[in-house]
Amino acid sequence: MLIKCFSAAVQGINAELVTIELHAVSGTDFVLVGLPDAAVKESRERIRSALMVNGFRLPVKQLTINMAPADLRKEGTGFDLPLAIGMLAVAEQLPSKMLNDYLLLGELSLDGSLQAVHGVLPVALCAKKNGYKGLIVPMENAKEAAVVEGLEVIPADTLLDVVRFLKEEQTIEPIHIDIQAELSSQYIGLDMDMSDIRGQYEVRRAMEVAAAGGHNILMIGPPGAGKSMIAKRLPTILPPMTLDEAIETTAVHSVAGLMKGGKSLVTHRPFRSPHHTATDVALIGGGNNPRPGEISLAHNGVLFLDELPEYKRQTLEVLRQPLEDRHIVVSRQRQTVDYPASFMLVAAMNPCPCGHYGDTNPAHPCTCTPSQIHRYLGRISDPLLDRIDIQCGIEAVSYEQLRDMTPGESSATMRERVIKARAIQNERFKHSKLIHSNAMMTSQMVRQYCLINNECDQLLQYSMTKLGLSARAYDRILKVSRTIADLEGSDEIQKQHLLEAISYRTLDRNKWL
Repeated sequence: MLIKCFSAAVQGINAELVTIELHAVSGTDFVLVGLPDAAVKESRERIRSALMVNGFRLPVKQLTINMAPADLRKEGTGFDLPLAIGMLAVAEQLPSKMLNDYLLLGELSLDGSLQAVHGVLPVALCAKKNGYKGLIVPMENAKEAAVVEGLEVIPADTLLDVVRFLKEEQTIEPIHIDIQAELSSQYIGLDMDMSDIRGQYEVRRAMEVAAAGGHNILMIGPPGAGKSMIAKRLPTILPPMTLDEAIETTAVHSVAGLMKGGKSLVTHRPFRSPHHTATDVALIGGGNNPRPGEISLAHNGVLFLDELPEYKRQTLEVLRQPLEDRHIVVSRQRQTVDYPASFMLVAAMNPCPCGHYGDTNPAHPCTCTPSQIHRYLGRISDPLLDRIDIQCGIEAVSYEQLRDMTPGESSATMRERVIKARAIQNERFKHSKLIHSNAMMTSQMVRQYCLINNECDQLLQYSMTKLGLSARAYDRILKVSRTIADLEGSDEIQKQHLLEAISYRTLDRNKWL
């Protein structure tokens, strides 16, 4: 007797359909083939206990189970449920007519209750893509799967619930969520606001420009100047996530196992702040069973690297390619996976080892020698600096500014200007599926959309020569100029826009001392 049921295997942030074929003949053996990992092989004991506790008979036949395609590695505990249902069907304890309509996913406890698994959203997208009527998942994963419209998501607490549903002895209402309501709540409950910042008007302006164009930004200043405080408030002025962005971000977090507590959708732009002891694998992803790294978990959001020179140089250098390509390909011996990595890099650092070089406060004199400062700044390579569009200095806040009770400009007000600038960019790049902001422009697009007059051209030529900037920095200056013009609603890049953009490059390392 041959029975088929269906599930899916997660590869990267996508899922591929898996057909579970069960063939029973006389005998008592049990064979599982199709590249299962250790967790899948161990499902045998969990399934055996779950079936016995719930009063089902174990198949008393020689059972061969093939998980096709056989060359696709199957990982995780999510195959427990489809394997158990397949065994019941091949033992003729369950009709097989509804098995062709649903994908099955879930981990079994020894008592038959269903436990949450990772990667449910990619599996739900796979089910819809392949034309299945619905997806049967543990209750805790149901809201996450329900964000896929046009798919019937059946939440179940136990194996017995699933069996009764497939026997049509029990009705389980599909779960539904209001996606628009989820998206509209992005800024509700935020406990941080740009109005908390005292002073630092130049840095606030630089942050607004960065948010408006999706540009990477580096802040250099003494300890306690507010670099981390400002960086943490950047997501509050970024434009709201679109549905496509929310689904893609949720898929990454689902694969990483961060969708817990019955969450449905990641609606807040991610803010990831790994410690400076993080390894390159922690940043880009990987491992024996590859998982997304910090740059992918920051997809469509912000990656904040505090104390930038304290990171290992090798760790920082792995950021260079994803900053350009906005995705990362992780190659391992067993498999190669592609993770999205379109994030804004926000970095902060001290100007020297003691942190007080250039500090205007006479109570904090710098104790570092020029060679020590050079070595400290030398931990950040020129190629990495070239990929940071905006570099700005930040000074310590004065006592008068700290005592000033006048509230600063709110995040909501700044966000309105950012959203208007992004709307201009959306119209500009409406014919491109991959380009959504000025920071993403290719060199060809820079030549098309960042035209400057003769006066601006001479100014830029002088600045390039004087500051010793690279060709990549040339493109960055023009992109930032275009963003500043968008913030002002200007169709053309004016001299003042270019001057402001150039001012954001004056902290290149070779000009710091």
